[in-house]
Amino acid sequence: MISPTKQLPLDLAHRPALGRDAFLVTDSNADAVGWIDRWPAWPMPALVLEGPSGAGKTHLASVWRARADAGLIDGAALDAASVPELLEAGRPLVVEAADRAAEQPLLHLYNGTAERRLSLLLTADRAPARWGTSLPDLSSRLKALPVATIGAPDDRTIHAVLIKLFADRQLIVADDVVDFLTARMERSFEAANRLVSAIDTASLAARRRVSVPLARDVLRTLYPEVD
Repeated sequence: MISPTKQLPLDLAHRPALGRDAFLVTDSNADAVGWIDRWPAWPMPALVLEGPSGAGKTHLASVWRARADAGLIDGAALDAASVPELLEAGRPLVVEAADRAAEQPLLHLYNGTAERRLSLLLTADRAPARWGTSLPDLSSRLKALPVATIGAPDDRTIHAVLIKLFADRQLIVADDVVDFLTARMERSFEAANRLVSAIDTASLAARRRVSVPLARDVLRTLYPEVD
């Protein structure tokens, strides 16, 4: 429930719940959750976690980081200078958006973690076979890795994700609002994030509670064809 206290509609960062018990397990992500829960009994030194933007890769990677006491680096920031430092830390590692990493440093990181028997979790929007990797040694290693896939969300998943996103923003909305949005919004996690953010901002700006009429107004702004 929105507090009656006056608030400015600023684009303030919110803190999502990232614990294992806050992650909704559905048919679209059960395989990926199973792989994360299976660690450290992975058959290879690394695992690729792939799925569309906003699907929950960062959430699952955070769960695994806490469990494995792992470090973190963004793929775009991985370079030759950072690899020795990461390896010297002697910890498992998450490489977010690994498909954006420079190929030679990623190969060195993979080889180094494998030699040290350190686990490596690579997240990406696509499976390695679709990365267009040009370095043969890296390509062969990546294609040999198990891939945990988070699939496109179904209605049940979108419904639950909306509830979680509202809760992350400390907003409690009625079931009829969530049902209304689920039936009309684009079926993607990215769209759910964008929609909840827009509703939160509109609610604060208008000092209105989150209701079906407010949700309809926001939907019409994002999707003019919505009735």
